[in-house]
Amino acid sequence: MKPSTRSRASFLVPGENASELGFCALTRRIMSDITDPAMAPGGHLRLEWAYRRMPVLQHLRERFVADKPLAGHNVAACLHVTAETANLMEVLRDGGAEVSLCASNPLSTQDDIAAALVERGIPVFARRGEDTETYYQHLNAVLDTNPSVTMDDGADLVTLLHTTRQDITPLGSTEETTTGVIRLKAMAAEGELRIPVVAVNDSATKHLFDNKHGTGQSAIDGVLRATNILIAGRTVVVIGYGDCGQGVAQRADGLGARVIVVEVDPVRALSAAMEGFEVRTADQAAAEGDLFFTVTGDIHVLRGQHFDVMKDGAILANAGHFDVELDLAHLREVAVARREIRSELEEFELADGRRIIVISEGRLVNLSAAEGHPADVMDMSFANQAMAAEWLLANHQDLEPRVYRLPEDVDAGVAAIKLASMGFDLETLTAEQVDYLESWRHGT
Repeated sequence: MKPSTRSRASFLVPGENASELGFCALTRRIMSDITDPAMAPGGHLRLEWAYRRMPVLQHLRERFVADKPLAGHNVAACLHVTAETANLMEVLRDGGAEVSLCASNPLSTQDDIAAALVERGIPVFARRGEDTETYYQHLNAVLDTNPSVTMDDGADLVTLLHTTRQDITPLGSTEETTTGVIRLKAMAAEGELRIPVVAVNDSATKHLFDNKHGTGQSAIDGVLRATNILIAGRTVVVIGYGDCGQGVAQRADGLGARVIVVEVDPVRALSAAMEGFEVRTADQAAAEGDLFFTVTGDIHVLRGQHFDVMKDGAILANAGHFDVELDLAHLREVAVARREIRSELEEFELADGRRIIVISEGRLVNLSAAEGHPADVMDMSFANQAMAAEWLLANHQDLEPRVYRLPEDVDAGVAAIKLASMGFDLETLTAEQVDYLESWRHGT
């Protein structure tokens, strides 16, 4: 990763930047650490474009502006710094919260979005390509606000709250992604979790759409932008067949690829087989694949024994969370030569002359090489995030330090608003049908 090139700075928030969308105009100084404030104009345009395709968040914003359910509270968010995230930050602020944002991945920050948010009065600590030391400085910077609620994408903030930052005890936290939920449930099982956390990822209107349709499209998008290869006729190996892996496999299949799925869970593997995909072990698939996606949330799912048998020119992309899904340390060790062959593409030449290509340093391919999930799906995910913060603050006195799901009626409400925004209507049961479904006395 690139070393830090800017120190933390104070940026003036001008008063003339209120947009037609109703963003607040402020005149105060805020502390932030971003790449270049001059990039803000482009960021404002991208924010507006994304907001147009987020009708659920727009609907929620109207209520938040009126009710101010987050008034008097600080919210510290560690999320991918994208246009969609920025719109969530605006809604949280309009709901009365003091908001600060840092990145949940060193390569996922969109610097123009960070600059636009700072101009709109929200502190941002994020720069694309920041090194590990800076990354953790930024996490600590948002925790320094002593938040009532934290928002995570990967559980890095919560992990700090349980290790080096035990001086801070928020009323609760939210978690955006599968990897983070896995970490949090492990903490809870060991009796280590000391605050309630809402697993936003477990909401149906998050994982069934964001994970499946969002990851499916954006992961392929990242590969295409980085490589410009033709997918049709290639052998694509998808390692992990959860919601995200299912989306990637379906999109690759739709583009004409031969798809091989690698899975440890027999039910998911059987599902892949019955949906028409080949199911193999990683050892078997390694020798056949042209393009590999890791989508597991686990460590070293592609490692030395797999690199040893890969084809010349095999391309590796990570669509999980952390870069540890690929054993890059081993690949760097055995490579006799390395070079950047194209933006976001690093070529590793092995002793026998084979070349293995890694996209975006093994970081999230959809955010590092592309723009992340479309706003249309993040709309539902981030509406859930905002309502999770509201729910935690309203109910924290009755909550235990464990992992919660949002109530099902919240999920259903998000789905109904999204469906209506798409121009579709729901069927309504008749009284006779309701009676039939609720009674066990009816016969055939």
